[in-house]
Amino acid sequence: MPDGCAFATTFQRLGEGGAVRKKGLLETMVSGAVAHTSHLQVVTELGKAIVSGEFPVGATLPRDVELVTRFGVSRTLPREAMKTLAAKGLIVPRARIGTRVTSKDQWNLFDGDILTWHFAVGVDEDFLLHLSDIRGGFEPHAAALAAREASEAEINQMMHLAVAMGDPDHTPETLALADLRFHLAVMEASHNPFMRTVGNLIEAALAGVFKLSSPAGDRRKIGDVAANHIRIVEEIRRRDEMGARQAMENVISVGRRRILSRKGDQGD
Repeated sequence: MPDGCAFATTFQRLGEGGAVRKKGLLETMVSGAVAHTSHLQVVTELGKAIVSGEFPVGATLPRDVELVTRFGVSRTLPREAMKTLAAKGLIVPRARIGTRVTSKDQWNLFDGDILTWHFAVGVDEDFLLHLSDIRGGFEPHAAALAAREASEAEINQMMHLAVAMGDPDHTPETLALADLRFHLAVMEASHNPFMRTVGNLIEAALAGVFKLSSPAGDRRKIGDVAANHIRIVEEIRRRDEMGARQAMENVISVGRRRILSRKGDQGD
């Protein structure tokens, strides 16, 4: 996954026997932890300013001397931050013109930092529905691949994670993280390296649904969540690719209905 401010320093093991990964959007939202290095501070603040529209598309960013004053950092840090933002597609330097904000279709929305900045400045239900659509394009196929490729150890780990989602003592935060651990384990079990790179999108989608509502307050709903995820693993264990695909589609559709319900409540 791409490096960045939300993924910078904290490492966490996702479930017993799971892979080590950097702290992501959902975990950051739950813990409230942020990175504090000067470089990451400048990147984060400028990134959020661009995503929020403080610096709209086509705008020229302040010059180095202004950024040095604004952030109280050395002269080299704004230049390094600009390189980072340019690599994410947010800005482009122009000789004799300055550094300009690019059009949104050039932004790398697969980038974990850019997704984090969107959530930091506020996202709407349409944004979350777009994320849900992307999940629907990737995760069912990942589940089908897992039915073909996953080892017995990986299947046992996925079942362990699915069952753990049924713990009646879950808080909204712990349930959201348990959900994330499961879905990332499925992507890993697909044995497709490209699937692993879309973990940021999955995490953002789950983070969005987590912010809207959580079934953690209702034990029956927690049981339903666990049962739906257990069904995915059962289909994978049976090596039923179509069954695994459909079981994953069902889980994604539940989250999508929660988003649509929220949108309908707001009269959209």
